[in-house]
Amino acid sequence: MIDRRHVAALSLSAVALVGLWVEEGYTDKTIIPVKGDRPTNGFGSTFNEDGTPIKMGDVTTPVAAAKRSLAHIQKDENGLRKCVTAPLSQVEYDLMMNFGYQYGIPKLCGSSIVRLANAGDYVGSCKAYLKYRFVDGYDCSTPGNKRCIQVWTRSQYRYQKCMEAQ
Repeated sequence: MIDRRHVAALSLSAVALVGLWVEEGYTDKTIIPVKGDRPTNGFGSTFNEDGTPIKMGDVTTPVAAAKRSLAHIQKDENGLRKCVTAPLSQVEYDLMMNFGYQYGIPKLCGSSIVRLANAGDYVGSCKAYLKYRFVDGYDCSTPGNKRCIQVWTRSQYRYQKCMEAQ
């Protein structure tokens, strides 16, 4: 039996937080990680603590980046709790938070990932992660692609981990 709980009783696990930081990577200088993406620094942050967008030329430190990332995650958790009505396992919650960190909570809340989970179709919710493979109109699942392979790899990882939790 899968241990699912109301999302109000869950928060991002430490393992998921470290995994997210590893996936995002750290950079003290602002970069554009994938063509068509927003300027990013720290652990994939696209916004400063005050809500202003990261700009090219901005710099950060590991401690400041970690604080900003944690503040971002806490805000995202509040958003997730507003749109997910179904109980989730810790793995399902962590994966949704990981997706929300990458794409934004509004995109997550409007996705079939949440819609299907809320309908009790947890396997369908897992499969929906595989829809997220495009960046700037380019299919990142294209064999031999070096442009945005990490986008497709993350979608596959989320799907695999979600299915393992079923």
